[in-house]
Amino acid sequence: MKPEKITFSPDGEETVDFYVLEQTKIAGVNYILVTDIEDGDGEALILKDLSNPEDAESVYEIVSEDKELEAVAGVFEDLLEEIKFVQE
Repeated sequence: MKPEKITFSPDGEETVDFYVLEQTKIAGVNYILVTDIEDGDGEALILKDLSNPEDAESVYEIVSEDKELEAVAGVFEDLLEEIKFVQE
């Protein structure tokens, strides 16, 4: 199955396309695992949904806090057995 392509529009910047590999909800917060290329090994990011249910568009931020990143990455590794995270 091909990953869903989503386009982000950072404030005043050029749009960026990502491919959604998986999504999960932890403690009521939605997270998505995205990559910059459709197939193969690419840069992966975990994004946290900050939007309210009534918002017309979703607002995401990159998960960067170490404990949160480790916890969410562990969930994604369990969901997708072929995914392993390597921090640089």
